[in-house]
Amino acid sequence: MTTVRRCTAALAVTAVLCAAFAPAAHAGGDVRPPAPSSSPSPSSSSSPSPAPSSAPSSSPSVKLPHGLYGDKDPTYDGVWRQSLALLGQAAAGVRPSDDAVRWLKRQRCADGGFPAFRADPAAPCGADTLTDSNSTAAAIQALSSLGDQRPFMAASVEWLRATQNKDGGWGYTPGTPSDANSTSLVIGALTSAGVRPTSMRVPRDSRATEGKDAYDALVALSIPCDAGSGADAGAFAYQPDQDGGLTANDDATAAAVLAGLGKRLVSAPVTAGPAPTCAPAAASARPSPERAARNGAAYLASALAATGHLDQPPLPGAESGDGGAAQPDVGNTADAVVALTAAGYGDQATGALEWLKKNSGPWAQQQGPAAYAQLIFAAYATDTDPRNFGGIDLVERLNATGPTPKSVAPPEPRPGNAAESAAESAIADGGAVVLLWVIGIGVVAALGTGFLVSRRKTRQP
Repeated sequence: MTTVRRCTAALAVTAVLCAAFAPAAHAGGDVRPPAPSSSPSPSSSSSPSPAPSSAPSSSPSVKLPHGLYGDKDPTYDGVWRQSLALLGQAAAGVRPSDDAVRWLKRQRCADGGFPAFRADPAAPCGADTLTDSNSTAAAIQALSSLGDQRPFMAASVEWLRATQNKDGGWGYTPGTPSDANSTSLVIGALTSAGVRPTSMRVPRDSRATEGKDAYDALVALSIPCDAGSGADAGAFAYQPDQDGGLTANDDATAAAVLAGLGKRLVSAPVTAGPAPTCAPAAASARPSPERAARNGAAYLASALAATGHLDQPPLPGAESGDGGAAQPDVGNTADAVVALTAAGYGDQATGALEWLKKNSGPWAQQQGPAAYAQLIFAAYATDTDPRNFGGIDLVERLNATGPTPKSVAPPEPRPGNAAESAAESAIADGGAVVLLWVIGIGVVAALGTGFLVSRRKTRQP
């Protein structure tokens, strides 16, 4: 679910509407965070990358801070692209600059949440600081790849806990309806921090015997594998429409396949097996998270089969010949490659990988660091050399978008397709220790005050 999410236009609208609603979606690929909208988020050309028309202006409206990756306006995607850049470097065996890590950490608010960007990190976050689940989850995943960040990550994990919706999921900003993209990103972040998503349930009343967790919210957005679902069978919707109906969304599906299997943005491949199938659940029952994920993989495999790539749907209201024709979606194609390969269906992603090698260069050059990172994720998942991806050195180009790394060494050989690689193991750093650290805080507080501190209520944007 590595997507460069949401087009700049949608994100600009988000800045105005966020106080009322802000879900997550990426246009044109997985290059940016999702744009708020009550309808399914637009699909992106990368896994999540925005469409070329959604790219921010090359003349930033704010001064670019030292340590930040990319040369475009960071207002709507600063933390997102920084986090993906650090993850891409970790997957490629690159140690980032301390300045890059310091920039990301200083973006966090005191309560643990991350906004998309704040120009003056020295100033405390206020009521107008829009922290969001996508930036926070991406930052946690990035920090988990660095080591020695456990206490810092724990505060952000607690922020996610405090902003979880009653259905078990997350929306883009606290208090907004859950969506598949945001919920999937948070599942990956919790996994990276060593926290089981099923251990975070709502309501949190100790007397409650049952509660909703992230997987409950995610599976609720999966489209059944039955004849009535047609070509959408097995896919995930971004959010239900106004009538409660579910419409397939490629971006959401790629993200949910990884999350349903408990995977992170950077995921190693597993040995390829038979092609995925869309299997209906038993009568009056929802599929398990894993079954829903594999149904989603069947949808992605079918969508890729014809052309080797996913398509970005026409813009609403666009007429044929004027933006009305579907365009290749580079970002979400990269995300689909990661999802299929990490789920054990690498044979179904071979054609898409080759298509990316031939066609992703111009897109990544235009979109910047998050796009290069997405392609590195696809290379990593498929055991492809990211330093020769269709003749392009993705690692060199990613490094060139930010401060000079500490070191650039080839990644250590992985022990095999079925085993987690050294880089992914590093991304899992923090493991259960983060969870223990969080629990330890509660124990100390209990000893000091004689009672358990009640959990914070969900923040409202």
